[in-house]
Amino acid sequence: MRPLLLAAGDPLLEEPVTLFPIVAIVLVKVVVAFAVLLVAVLFMVWFERKVIAGMQNRVGPNVAGPWGLLQTLADGIKSFFKEDSIPERADRFVFKLAPYLSLVPAFLTFTVIPLGGSFAGTSDGTISLFGHRTFLQVADPPIGVLLVLAMSSIAVYGVMLAGWSSGSKYPLLGAVRASAQMVSYEAALGLSVVTVVFVSRSLSTHDIVAVQDRLASWNLVATGFVPFLIFIVAATAELNRPPFDLVEAEQELVGGFHTEYAGIRFAMFYLSEFMNTVTMSAIIVTLFLGGPQPPFHWHPAGPGWLWGLFWFVAKLFVFLYMYVWFRATLPRFRYDHLMDLGWKVLIPLSFGWLLLIATLRIARDQGWNQALTAVVAAAILAACWGLFSLALRVASRHRRLEGTAF
Repeated sequence: MRPLLLAAGDPLLEEPVTLFPIVAIVLVKVVVAFAVLLVAVLFMVWFERKVIAGMQNRVGPNVAGPWGLLQTLADGIKSFFKEDSIPERADRFVFKLAPYLSLVPAFLTFTVIPLGGSFAGTSDGTISLFGHRTFLQVADPPIGVLLVLAMSSIAVYGVMLAGWSSGSKYPLLGAVRASAQMVSYEAALGLSVVTVVFVSRSLSTHDIVAVQDRLASWNLVATGFVPFLIFIVAATAELNRPPFDLVEAEQELVGGFHTEYAGIRFAMFYLSEFMNTVTMSAIIVTLFLGGPQPPFHWHPAGPGWLWGLFWFVAKLFVFLYMYVWFRATLPRFRYDHLMDLGWKVLIPLSFGWLLLIATLRIARDQGWNQALTAVVAAAILAACWGLFSLALRVASRHRRLEGTAF
């Protein structure tokens, strides 16, 4: 039998596809990945509540289980048995479908994340599972990065359809505002990812991790740090996390796009928010910080894949704590400021930085003077930014003369 066409880079799927053990191993990887992500989400909810309680000098969860670890599970069970109401004017099919359109893309994105593996020396990150070589990730499609961007775009449909299908004006207003926010920051996020792809020369998440074999090769350094910052800001807005949580501004829109949801359907939206937080943090680690790769060359005792998993989890914790820190300390943006940041700052900055990185790469390949090329390119970008800023000031002055604030 010929190998599966969508086998991508996983050596497991380069073998003839049979029910056992190939399909069985893939199913095991899917189940394990889903279980790991679900447990990570439950832990993330507890972690956020506990850390914020510590920052605000409160106790936090401390009753259900040791240190309150089972509080999230108790809340989930309570939500599961709550009454599930559907508004009278709702589109019942779309109303029920919307929570899944928010939840499923988060898991599908997580399937392309390399969770471990040894990349030291001649190792390529493969592990042996039941006598077959495979990667410590569910799938490694050759367009893995495009899949990540596609899934983040599909999540917008879950938000928009949830508000529209409720048959109520308040959820619809919340859905329109949420969709505008997510679409606006999708462009900046995509341009920062393009910079990573340009430097790594691959769309495969496994290949992107493989080229980041030391700290100097991490895309955090190779792309000049700016795309990393843009990605974090845009991802925070995509996740509707503070200070960009305008989607759930209760004092303005009751509860946002999910106002009419209750019980398990509301819990699915709540779960998808934290699942997306874990998944997006894993993407940041993969694209910019080498994934399971250590920051320096070393040859520790024990299985290499286990140390790779350790490094991945350690880096992941940094960004999970970062998002909790944002929620506990930063005030919410005003909506016009949020949109200005996306359209007038992040998109031009990410596009200009992409052009600068591309120019420097071409200069290196063509043997041009790197320093001179960098100075000329930076001067051109500075001039363009000055003209752009001038155009914005003129437009703002005209709006003031016309009597409009925004």
